Amino acid sequence: MPEKRVYLFREGAADQRDLLGGKGANLCEMTNIGLPVPPGFTITTDVCREFYEEGERLPEGLMSDVRAAMSDVERDLDKKLGGSGQGMPLLVSVRSGSKFSMPGMMDTILNLGLNEETLQGLIAASGDARFAWDSYRRFIMMFSDVVLGVSKHRFDDVFRAYKEEKGAKLDTDLSAEDLKHISGVFLSMVDNFPTDPWKQLELAIDAVFRSWNNERAIVYRRSEKIPDDIGTAVTVQAMVFGNMGEDCGTGVAFTRDPSTGEKALYGEYLMNAQGEDVVAGVRTPVPISHMATQNPAVYKEFIGICDALESHYKDMMDVEFTVEKGRLFMLQCRAGKRTGPAAVRAAVEMVAERLIGKEMAIQRVTASHLDQLLHPRIDEKSLGSGPIATGLAASPGAAVGKAVFDSDTAAKLGAEGEKVVLIRDETNPDDVHGMLASQGILTARGGKTSHAAVVARGFGIPCVAGCEAINVDERNRRLTVDGVTIQEGELISLDGSTGKVYAGEVALIAPEVSGHFGELMAWCDEARRLGVRANADNPRDAEQAIEFGAEGIGLCRTEHMFFERDRLPVVQQMILAKDESVRQGALDQLLIHQQHDFEGIFEVMDGKPVTIRLIDPPLHEFLPSYDELLVQVTELRVTARHDPGHDMADAIEAKEELLLAVEGMREANPMLGLRGVRLSILFPGIVEMQTKAILQAAVEVKKRGIDPQPEIMIPLVGHVNELKVVREQLEKVAETVLAHSGHQISYKFGTMIEIPRAALTAKEIAQYAEFFSFGTNDLTQTTFGYSRDDAEGKFLGKYVEDKILPVNPFETIDFDGVGKLMRMCVEDGRSVNPVLKLGICGEHGGDPESIYFCHDLGLDYVSCSPFRVPIARLAAAQAAVKDKVKVVVDR
Repeated sequence: MPEKRVYLFREGAADQRDLLGGKGANLCEMTNIGLPVPPGFTITTDVCREFYEEGERLPEGLMSDVRAAMSDVERDLDKKLGGSGQGMPLLVSVRSGSKFSMPGMMDTILNLGLNEETLQGLIAASGDARFAWDSYRRFIMMFSDVVLGVSKHRFDDVFRAYKEEKGAKLDTDLSAEDLKHISGVFLSMVDNFPTDPWKQLELAIDAVFRSWNNERAIVYRRSEKIPDDIGTAVTVQAMVFGNMGEDCGTGVAFTRDPSTGEKALYGEYLMNAQGEDVVAGVRTPVPISHMATQNPAVYKEFIGICDALESHYKDMMDVEFTVEKGRLFMLQCRAGKRTGPAAVRAAVEMVAERLIGKEMAIQRVTASHLDQLLHPRIDEKSLGSGPIATGLAASPGAAVGKAVFDSDTAAKLGAEGEKVVLIRDETNPDDVHGMLASQGILTARGGKTSHAAVVARGFGIPCVAGCEAINVDERNRRLTVDGVTIQEGELISLDGSTGKVYAGEVALIAPEVSGHFGELMAWCDEARRLGVRANADNPRDAEQAIEFGAEGIGLCRTEHMFFERDRLPVVQQMILAKDESVRQGALDQLLIHQQHDFEGIFEVMDGKPVTIRLIDPPLHEFLPSYDELLVQVTELRVTARHDPGHDMADAIEAKEELLLAVEGMREANPMLGLRGVRLSILFPGIVEMQTKAILQAAVEVKKRGIDPQPEIMIPLVGHVNELKVVREQLEKVAETVLAHSGHQISYKFGTMIEIPRAALTAKEIAQYAEFFSFGTNDLTQTTFGYSRDDAEGKFLGKYVEDKILPVNPFETIDFDGVGKLMRMCVEDGRSVNPVLKLGICGEHGGDPESIYFCHDLGLDYVSCSPFRVPIARLAAAQAAVKDKVKVVVDR
């Protein structure tokens, strides 16, 4: 049992968020710095955990503690909960409040303590029967909804019908008698409505604790990565009333504009209203600035309090307030939610105002804030209807375009200047040309690390993946979902930051990359130790990476160059060649293409390292699908049988020959089959060609005054002898190229650590490598024994939801398993090679939590897609300054 279950506001402080929740801790803090806060107390999060441990029952003795705290509040105000007679009774609000802000996700009850007797005291003390009956009907509706399970919508329907009957446009048009009548109707809709205020309070506390595990709260926590076990506190606070007349009111305000970050008070209020009126939109609130003329004294006091709160918390604050009979009361404050542009501007300007230091500014901005700056986003205010489906938020940004259902059409229309959204069941490498031509990508299957997601993030294309609700009919070229059909050519919109899909065109807000962004990034670069590179496969990506501040390329995937349409036939010719002269001819053609590609990349990255991974995937990935070929051969045979006059023998023979070749390359488990270094050993001509192309490209750009810094990476090494054999073979190629050219080029050979055995034998492998780069996508697959695509599509979501795994290990490094292998590898590798360069180039290289781990591990750099580079720079800086500043993250 906790030592102390209930804290009066004067007993707590802002640094007790874990115990008192954000709301409770901040009410304590405002009380202690002398702001006008109605008295109250907070029941701790420990009690919430106790509540669930005891089978969702209030712990024994809790209500005795609550009564003791309530006695203090009663003495303070000279009012009593349940007090009868002519004096003003004590009414309270009961609110939730966890460590992290979860706006609207849990439940609140206002005006608790009202019954037929206390209502009469409220009428007598206030002299306003209308106000009293208005408070009572609100309480009946709210308590019935939250505690007794009678839907609020039932009460709303009755109330709306009565207003129409009376010709009342607004709630305030109804008289005291009207509200008395409504209250009676409301009570008749509920069985056994409790009249004892103490019973009301006990049931309300129970209900608020239960709301921690309501569906919307669970979904929100999952989205925001808030732990399920921290629980909520319950705050009980004396009511003050904004609905007692025209000298009363309530509102919400931010100390700065939460959309832009401008230092200007931003908010709304309503006179003669309670808090839910502002939130629910029952009446249209007015801007907070109007208070300056409506009630200048209160407005001046409010401005002073807002300035004091921002100065005290050193952050942009979100505040709730009530004015009762001309007197201002503060009901809540918390760090204000803000857009990406606002977060960056506010952080930078607060440094200029000397409110915070640069380290704090760096910690204030999140990865999602920067995502908003770097990608278009949907204008939520313009939405006329909700999404037609929701999938996985696989690549951030918003997109609008004509629906297309194959990559060739996407490429064709894209080349003609049309904006298209590519919709597929799932994508494969053959779709890359269509993906690159699209504004956005939508798939019915696949996870956040599926082919579609990985390629989309790499190219900065918004993507929603794994949208299982949609039915993609590629043959008839249409999408259907819940009765909605979108034909090819019709407009569709998607938001890769939220996973939402909309029919038709929605309004977009363009990225806002301002001078504040550049200033913040400069501070990040000053603070961080980790280098930040980009994964880039062509000069265009390399240029984008440089624009976003990359210090080199950490992964250039040479096989991506093979998939371009003019090269794929040559690659297939090389693979299917029956004699070495034909194969060598194809390799010679590819050499020209590869050298040209590398020259372009070296020119862009002048003086910066470029890590080039030699061919990795199995060769069958460059050939047509076996299943598709089998269908084609069968169709040709059927056609020949029904049309004997048409000679199709040659066509059938060619297709059958290709089918046999593809069948001969099929593998039961391609991920662990003939790929990577194994392919280099069995088919050395491919990597010899690539090494020659790399060094010849370096020589050519050096002649033009460019400083190339190639790093040649041999993938999928599991045994030191694999690396030894291939490196010795390729060193000879490099030496021959340089000897022939007469130029000296500084280059390195290293390997990708993506097999557990490589990590475990790092001491041996480090003797033949100048650098290690962790390929954490495959390292995660081989450590867990998961197929990434199968796991994400079938069971990984369930594992995370049921807490079998804390997070998706393909999104954030598994610190206890994969991370342990990485740590062993780093320590063993550097024990024999102290100057061994260490980096990471998997998808995790752009994940902030994984970057913090890489910083602690002592890696030299992280590498991620170009559009994640600013986020990686921010996360690397946050990792470096985290011990210097104490920052409260209010999600």
